[in-house]
Amino acid sequence: MKILTKGEIMNNFKKVGLTALAGSLAAVSAHAAEMTVSGATLLTYTSEDETEVTGNPLGMKTNLSFTASGEVNGYTVSYMQTSVDQFAGMSSARLSVDMGDMGTIAFDQGSGSGLKTIDDKTPTAAEEIWDGLDGASVGGLVGAAGSSGVLNYIQTISDVTANVAVRRGSGTSNSDGSSSGAGQSAWDFALTGSGDTFGVEGVAWGAGYGEASNGDNGVGSGDTEHMTVFANYSFGPATFGIQKSDIDAPNTGTDEEVLAWGLAFNVNDNFSVSYGEREVDFKATATSTTEEGEGIAAAYTMGSIKIAGNINEVKNNNGTAGAKDSMTEIAVSFAF
Repeated sequence: MKILTKGEIMNNFKKVGLTALAGSLAAVSAHAAEMTVSGATLLTYTSEDETEVTGNPLGMKTNLSFTASGEVNGYTVSYMQTSVDQFAGMSSARLSVDMGDMGTIAFDQGSGSGLKTIDDKTPTAAEEIWDGLDGASVGGLVGAAGSSGVLNYIQTISDVTANVAVRRGSGTSNSDGSSSGAGQSAWDFALTGSGDTFGVEGVAWGAGYGEASNGDNGVGSGDTEHMTVFANYSFGPATFGIQKSDIDAPNTGTDEEVLAWGLAFNVNDNFSVSYGEREVDFKATATSTTEEGEGIAAAYTMGSIKIAGNINEVKNNNGTAGAKDSMTEIAVSFAF
C-alpha cells in the first residue's frame, strides 16, 4: 500500500482544483465577435473673454473608440468604449443586448441615454451655442437620469423611438461594485420621430420627461422635473429648429425655462454655417433673471479632415445679473 505524504496530497488537491477551473472556463468560452477601432485627433485654438486668463490657447484631444459585436445565445450583444482623452482620464462605455422585436437593453456609463439624448437638438454647424461658456452648460439642460450608471431601454414602434433611462442612487460611474455617492434616483424618457409619421416631409421632432428624487439627498421632499420638446424642419440646404425646455426644482428655489432656436445652412457639400440664440429664465424665489446667449459657427470638411469654428457669447451668465462671458474656438480634426 502506498502512503501519500502531505506534499503529494496537496498536489492532488491542486490538480483537482485546476481541472474544475478549466471545466468552468470552457463552459463560458468566448464566442467569435467582430472588433472595430476608430478614432480622431482634434487640435484646437481657444480664446476666452477679456476677464479671463486664456493661458496656452493651443490644445489637442485624441479619441479612440473600440466596438465589439457578436451573437450570444441568439441575441446580438455589443460593447462600446470610447476614451475621450487618455491624458485627462475620461472615457465612456456601453454594453447593449439587441433582443430583436423586444427592443434593446443596455447599461450606460457615459455615452448618453434617455432625455439626455435630446437635451439640445437645435441645428448647428459645429458646437452648441453654450459650449465653452462658464456655467452655461449646466443651466437649462435637461436630463434627470444623466448618463452614468444608467439602465437604458430603446424600442421603435411605427417610426417613433422610445429611449428610457433609469438610475438607482447617484450618477457616479462605477467599476464592479456599488456606488459610494449619495442618492437621488431618477428616471426619464425621450420620444423621437420624423414628420413622415404625420405625412409631413423634412420634419424631425422629439419630446421627453423625467424626474429626479430629492428626498434621498437630504434636500427635502419633492422631485425635480425635467421636460423638453423640439422640432427641426429641413428645406433645401437649410434647417431651422426650435426647442422649449423646463426644469422644475421645488427644493432649490430656482426653476429654469429655456427657449432656443437655430438655423443651419449648407453652402455646398463641404461647407456649412449656422447661427442660434438661447434664453434661460432662472426663476428664483424673489427675482427672475434671464440668461441671453448667442452663437455663430462654421465648418468645412475635406475627406477625413474637418475645420470648424464657433463664437459664443452670453449675458447674465448662469442667472447672475450683469455677468458676461464669451468664447472663440477654432478646431481641426483628423478622423482615422
